[in-house]
Amino acid sequence: MLLFAFGLMLVAFRSLVIAVKAILLNLLSVAAAYGVLVLVFQHGVGKDLFDVSSADGIEAVVPLLLFVILFGLSMDYHVFILSRIRETFDRGAKMDEAVSYGIKSTAGVVTSAAIVMVCVFAIFATLSWPFFKQFGVGLATAVLIDATIVRAVLLPATMKLLGDWNWYLPRWLEWLPRLEHYEPEPTSESMQEVKPAEFPAIVQ
Repeated sequence: MLLFAFGLMLVAFRSLVIAVKAILLNLLSVAAAYGVLVLVFQHGVGKDLFDVSSADGIEAVVPLLLFVILFGLSMDYHVFILSRIRETFDRGAKMDEAVSYGIKSTAGVVTSAAIVMVCVFAIFATLSWPFFKQFGVGLATAVLIDATIVRAVLLPATMKLLGDWNWYLPRWLEWLPRLEHYEPEPTSESMQEVKPAEFPAIVQ
């Protein structure tokens, strides 16, 4: 799964840095979910809140399911945000402007989706079966961390720090196909949004 995701990001964005960073950020979200599960269901931190015993342990299948679901959700967020940033950058905006515009234009959708998923997964944490309780706690915590700390803080921060290095591609990978990141031809009403000269105003 990691190799497939790496290859997909490499082809889609033609960037070795973006592909590597996507894997690392997604693994960070999964690791956070595993950490919460260990704290609650093995060390008993907050066990009264979730009505569990620290001796219950973690169901063997839970880490596997969490990895598959969380990695898919995290990659979905990542591609959605990066696509907007790359589109803006390709139209002539500076890196800082592209990152700011990409985050602002996707914040509403990402936040709304995260709220819905956290609420739904939190319901599983109220059930009596240990499997569903662990499943709900892990997913709700991971989605919350991924949508706030990882996507809203770490992703834009690393992109601003790296600047144009975000799009680094070695010469021996130049054979990769080029995928257009532009949207369909803009109408007269949307031209103000896509002109490079207008990006400073949008960011402000």
